[in-house]
Amino acid sequence: MIETKPEIKCDKVFSVSENKYQKNEGGLRTHGYAKAGRPKKPLVSLITVVFNGENFLEKAIQSVFSQNYDNLEYLVIDGGSTDGTLGIIKKYDDKLDYWITEPDTGIYDAWNKGLHFATGEWVSFLGADDLIMPNAFSEMLSFAEQSTDQLDFICGRVEMYDGKTLLRTIGRPWDWNRFKRYMCVAHTGALHRRSYFQSYGLFDTSFRISGDYELLLRSGKALKAGFVNSVVARMQVGGQSNGNSAVFDEALRVRLLHGVTTPFWGRLHAKWSEIKWHLRRHLVGI
Repeated sequence: MIETKPEIKCDKVFSVSENKYQKNEGGLRTHGYAKAGRPKKPLVSLITVVFNGENFLEKAIQSVFSQNYDNLEYLVIDGGSTDGTLGIIKKYDDKLDYWITEPDTGIYDAWNKGLHFATGEWVSFLGADDLIMPNAFSEMLSFAEQSTDQLDFICGRVEMYDGKTLLRTIGRPWDWNRFKRYMCVAHTGALHRRSYFQSYGLFDTSFRISGDYELLLRSGKALKAGFVNSVVARMQVGGQSNGNSAVFDEALRVRLLHGVTTPFWGRLHAKWSEIKWHLRRHLVGI
């Protein structure tokens, strides 16, 4: 079942009352400061979800504050961490636009929570152990401004690391014939126009791995997607979709849900994809 659509409108200057916030929240917004879109500078809301990420969260935060795009709203959604994560978040209380710490039911539940608090025209998601490149948003938004279409989604290339070792680079232009077979675009650091969520709803929390793929399949071949041929993010392997063969079962469920395959051909494709995944992990580690 799809979650209720967010109602917050973007690009509005608004004031906030500090006393409506709870002790498990913080950031500039809770102190009465809020951001809005500007001419030629649409507001970007970047959401990071974290749980017990004391060993890597700070690097992700620092990469965000190294962006050369200057109209950025950064939100951190913590799932109730029990290590030193909250201390790191509070260290940046005067720079983060909003943060909250409370239990959630998984990454898509947490992303939906972030969407509820986001106010930008564009929304992006960055893993707590990933890094966003300094020029990522300026490049993608420049592409959007020059496009003749009103794009729903813009992505780039993403480098995949195991520690400090670069394993491979993923990401290619969106193509419907390819996309209906598998998630061919890189989601980390990509931009989603907020109106897409208002039209198609939030992430389906019944998925644990392939909810981003399912979300983008809802619009079918009508998705207006753009691509920049440069690295926009670096991500560490080992996330749900990188180290879990269950991703093939979920991807099949997504494709059957949207009618882009049949049970027979879908299972055949899923099995072949899993075989290739195992071979790649054996040969290059991912």
